[in-house]
Parts: sequence; structure tokens; C-alpha cells
Amino acid sequence: MIALDLNKIRKPYFGYEEIARVRGISFGSAKVTASRYVRQGLLLRLKNNLYVRREVWNAANKEDNFRLANLGQSPSYISLMTALDYYE
Repeated sequence: MIALDLNKIRKPYFGYEEIARVRGISFGSAKVTASRYVRQGLLLRLKNNLYVRREVWNAANKEDNFRLANLGQSPSYISLMTALDYYE
């Protein structure tokens, strides 16, 4: 049941509002649910109120990881070492 609820969220990243909407629960309960999902390994917490499903994170390529990392710190940049690694 849990996996089916999480799969209804189409965005690669989401917050408490989407969890509350999909599960049909209150905002406070969504906070607790997100915390439990993180402990179970179903979600990864990028920052406060910003989560990504573990399957999405594992399937992400380098460009997707850059986009997700940009959500955590904005404005952000790609360092020289990261660019050199990316372009080999």
C-alpha cells in the first residue's frame, strides 16, 4: 500500500503537501509519515520538506543528480572538479 501511494506522486521531488494529498491525511500526519518513510528507506530527505523516492534517486543519471542537488542550495554552481569529472 505504501509503495502504491508513493508512486501516485509524479514529480521527482515533493514535500508534505503531496504526501498529504495522495494519502488523504492532514499536514501534521504527512510530516510524521515522511519521517517514517525515511527511516524505512522508501524516501530520501534532501532538505526540510523536500523528499525524493529511493527508486528515483537510484535511477537518476548525473544530470538528474545535478538538478536535485540544485534544489538543496539555490543559487548553486558546478565546481571545476565536478565539471572535469563529468566531461572526463
